[in-house]
Amino acid sequence: MIVLLGSVQVQPERLEEALALSQVHVRRSRGEPGCIAHAVYLDPEDPLRLVFVERWADQAALQVHFGLSASRQFAGALTQLASAAPEMQIYQATLTG
Repeated sequence: MIVLLGSVQVQPERLEEALALSQVHVRRSRGEPGCIAHAVYLDPEDPLRLVFVERWADQAALQVHFGLSASRQFAGALTQLASAAPEMQIYQATLTG
């Protein structure tokens, strides 16, 4: 399983727009093959920071997700609403117990 953690610091006046855009992206992504979970949260310690938590069946499914025009358009649009460059970490995870 692949776990992706991402975050973006949003311009204060663009927060509602960024959150709405992110929620549409999350709902669409949940229907993709290999998507186990996909969510966006507001950081309770920094209300201008959106945090993405995703789980994918494998690297191939994540690469298909990244390759979709809708995903690329989302990333570009969200970057325009950001006050700093988005961050992303990708981990290979093993389920236990």
